[in-house]
Amino acid sequence: MVDSLFESLAKVYEEYILNEQDRNQIEKAYILARNSHQGQLRKSGEPYITHPVAVAIILANLGSGPNTLQAALLHDVVEDTSVTLIDLSKEFGKDVAFIVDGVTKLTKLEFHDAPSQADNHQKMLIAMAKDIRVILIKIADRLHNMRTLDSMPPENQIRIAKETLEIYAPIAHKLGLFVIKAELEDRALKYAEPAKYYEVSRLIQSKKDEREESINNITGVIDKLLKENGLTNYKIKGRIKNIYSIYKKMYINNRSFEDIYDLLAIRIIVDKVESCYQSLGLIHANFTPIPRRFKDYIAVPKPNLYQSLHTTVLFNDGTLFEVQIRTKEMDDVAELGVAAHWAYKENKNYSKEREQFEMAQKLKWYGELLKMSEDIDDISSGSEEFVESVKGDILGANVYVFTPKGEVIELPKGATPIDFAYRIHSDVGNKMVGATVNNKIVSLDSELKTGDIVSVRTNKSSFGPSESWLKIAKSNHAKHKIKSFLNKKNAEILAETGKDIILRELNNNKISEDITDEFVREHFSKNGVRNLEDLYVEIAKNNISAKTIIAKIVGTEINKEQYLQRQMEKTTRAIHSTSETGVIVEGLTNPQIKLGSCCFPIPGDNILGYVSKVGGIVVHDINCPNVISLDQKRKIEVYWAAKVDRKFPTLLKIIGPSKPTFLYDIVKIVNASNVNVAEMNSNTTQSLETVIKLKILIEDKEKLEKLIANIQKVSDVYSVERDYR
Repeated sequence: MVDSLFESLAKVYEEYILNEQDRNQIEKAYILARNSHQGQLRKSGEPYITHPVAVAIILANLGSGPNTLQAALLHDVVEDTSVTLIDLSKEFGKDVAFIVDGVTKLTKLEFHDAPSQADNHQKMLIAMAKDIRVILIKIADRLHNMRTLDSMPPENQIRIAKETLEIYAPIAHKLGLFVIKAELEDRALKYAEPAKYYEVSRLIQSKKDEREESINNITGVIDKLLKENGLTNYKIKGRIKNIYSIYKKMYINNRSFEDIYDLLAIRIIVDKVESCYQSLGLIHANFTPIPRRFKDYIAVPKPNLYQSLHTTVLFNDGTLFEVQIRTKEMDDVAELGVAAHWAYKENKNYSKEREQFEMAQKLKWYGELLKMSEDIDDISSGSEEFVESVKGDILGANVYVFTPKGEVIELPKGATPIDFAYRIHSDVGNKMVGATVNNKIVSLDSELKTGDIVSVRTNKSSFGPSESWLKIAKSNHAKHKIKSFLNKKNAEILAETGKDIILRELNNNKISEDITDEFVREHFSKNGVRNLEDLYVEIAKNNISAKTIIAKIVGTEINKEQYLQRQMEKTTRAIHSTSETGVIVEGLTNPQIKLGSCCFPIPGDNILGYVSKVGGIVVHDINCPNVISLDQKRKIEVYWAAKVDRKFPTLLKIIGPSKPTFLYDIVKIVNASNVNVAEMNSNTTQSLETVIKLKILIEDKEKLEKLIANIQKVSDVYSVERDYR
């Protein structure tokens, strides 16, 4: 059943996955993926199955678990084949289906230079916060796509390359996936900045033999030095910096190629921490260290868990080179990052929740991402502000300061004590009255530098931040929190004003009835008003009239259930009052035609006619399950008229969470898309999923696809598809 392609994957994962049942499930996932993608080709002309296998191999080399590998093999089947999430859940379990669903939703995102770009990136980052395995598969997916990018059109190459440099490579860096990050950067630069890529590549190649000889000489000298001083259990590796790293130093930091000190790097891997410092002493004692080029990431690890000693020294022949010294465990983390810490271990039950918690504890930035994701509803500016916050404050952070207790806090370049305070906690920022840096009192606009020890002074009686703080803060996170505080403060004043206005109006009309939050949600939720406080603010702003509220209290407005019922009645009348089908049968001027009630075809669908025994013609969508069983001799060719001036009924099935508001959220989206609901049915499954079946009235398939796209934007939606009876 399996072949050489699968064997190339099995060879990797069988080194650490020994359980026979797990191995069988991975093989089963491969067979389903291979059969489902049968006949599909990539742009390169290769069979499509080569892609999910390549993605799985990348993840297997990171030590990923059986469920992750199954999901990697299956990550495109829901998007590109007839396999459903329900099928995957039955065959491989809910966990695998959950991962595939997360990857599928990310794959569906179309990346363009438009406002929707931020919304797409937001969804990706939130998916990453929900389950790190989703983004690991997506990074592996992107890596293989970058390896095969030559087959794509030039405009796609540039777009994908820029997106890789902007989002995927920084995420790989934050996860400590150094090898993957370096390859993503180099491959992306080749398409994003081809002239500069080839210039740097030429400079590296121009003296390649000379540099390799230099590395061999240095390695030999260091090897002899370590042996003479009693060190035995070690390895020495030499390398030249990757192309993108040199490009950044040359074109972003404006340095000449000759002035890049750490172009050559020697890595010494020893057996224990004490040997790291012993090796460092020997290096400094025998070579000239360059001032301010020593960094101890063992005592103070980087936020992505990286640990190593770094120093730059001058060799006897005048060559500058960087030396990195670390243990074998540290080297694994340096190469594989987060994957080295959470690599699959046999006989240990996987817990997504425990892994997420441990990751948030170990990776400070990941905890920040979780907090930002949970706080998403509070971000008034929407997806763009969220994405900019993550990109600027998390992915782009490069200043590392300390709390008085020695905890490392990561901040963007140019950050001030205000940014530090809000990163600790919103309340600390709101009550901040001063700060000290390295035990010296500083102004709030002082720029923090890596290594600073920062302490914040607070006062419970503080009036809170002022508008001027927005100009001082550098992080989007701090600016958002300051805006939230100021908006809340302004809202409190407006709420008091609005409350006075409505109370006067109630008194004037001799109405004693209390206005409740439920009343507000029922009548004003479409205005974005969620509670009584919001209503008071909107009244004060003159966005809602007090007279409108009085009218609703005395009953001039119908409730939402009545509204939905009227909408359905109106739609039903429209269905029954229109008889033209819009279907043409060659050679017949006035045929008796009926649209199949099993599939409800609409203009744009591929259709066929079936001559019934009573003489009429029933039109089916060719994807209708009933078509297979129809008598082949009775099938005839039919097609849609060029212009059909009517709406058609069709069915949709939507699956989401068991949530009281889910049904109304969906109907609201449908109505907002100017599509009428004719019938509606909702039930909750044993797996606590809500299944909504809608009969709608719509013009054609293009409009239907737009509606489906709008429904998919609802974050709670698991799936939406045409429904056949």
